[in-house]
Amino acid sequence: MVRRILLGSQLRRLREARGVTREAAGYSIRASESKISRMELGRVSFKARDVEDLLTLYGVTDDAEREPLLDLARDSSVAGWWHNYSDVLPGWFQTYVGLEGAASHISTYEVQFVHGLLQTDEYAHAVVSAGHRTPLAEEEVERRVALRLERQKLLLGENAPDLLCVLDEAALRRPFGSKAIMAAQLDHLAEVSERPNVHLHIAPFELGGHPAEAGAFTLLRFPESDLSDIVYLEQLTSALYLDKRDEVAQYDQALRRLVELSLSPEHSRDHLRQIRQLL
Repeated sequence: MVRRILLGSQLRRLREARGVTREAAGYSIRASESKISRMELGRVSFKARDVEDLLTLYGVTDDAEREPLLDLARDSSVAGWWHNYSDVLPGWFQTYVGLEGAASHISTYEVQFVHGLLQTDEYAHAVVSAGHRTPLAEEEVERRVALRLERQKLLLGENAPDLLCVLDEAALRRPFGSKAIMAAQLDHLAEVSERPNVHLHIAPFELGGHPAEAGAFTLLRFPESDLSDIVYLEQLTSALYLDKRDEVAQYDQALRRLVELSLSPEHSRDHLRQIRQLL
C-alpha cells in the first residue's frame, strides 16, 4: 500500500512538472482520467507496462531514473502479511495496517480503550469480544486478536517506529474483562512505556477540556520524503485518511498541545500504578 502511494505521488509530480493533464495521461495508457487519479492516490495496483508508458509520456527516458520507479510498481503488487487475515480484516483497515507498518513515527490519541499496539492478549480478547452487537464466533475473535498481536511486532523490529501515545484516563478506567485482566494491562503499559521508542502520556480527568476533544485519531509519518503525513480517523464501518497539509497540521498541533497538557511519561507510570491499586 505504501509503495503504491509513494509511486503514485511521484507519478503525479512528474505529470504536473511536464504539464500533462490527467485526461491525456489516461489516454496514453488506454484508461480514464479517474483511473489516473486513483493511481496517483495509490488506491489501485500498477501494471509495469502502464508505468513504463507514463514515464515515457512524462519525459523520463533515462534508465537510472526509470528503474527505481518500475521496481516500485513491481513491489507494490506484493501482498503484505496482513492479507493472511483478510477473512477478519475490513478492506478500509487493511490500508491502515499497511501504512502503520511503513511509518517511522506513529502518534495517537485514544479515548475508548488502550491502543491496539499496546494491548495484552487477554485485554485484546475482551475488547474484540465486546465490540460487536452480535457475538462473534470464538474462532473469529482469536483471529482478530492474533492480527492485533502480529501488528505489535513492529515495535520490536530493528527499524521500529517511534510511538507517541496519549491515553485518555477514561480508557484506563473503562473495564474490559476481569479485574485481573485490567491489572495485567496496566502493568503492561507501565512496562512497555520504558522502551526507548514508546512515549506514553496520560490525559487525566483533571485536565477537563482539551484540544483533541473531538475524539481519537492517529497521525502517521514516513521515512520517504515524497510521502505526506496521514491522519487516520476510524469510524464504525469505515475510515477517513486525511493528507492535506493544512488538515494534518491542525491535528499535529492539537496533539502537541495535548502532550504538553498531559502527564509526563514518568508521572503517567505513577498514575497507572495508582489506578491499579484501586482495582
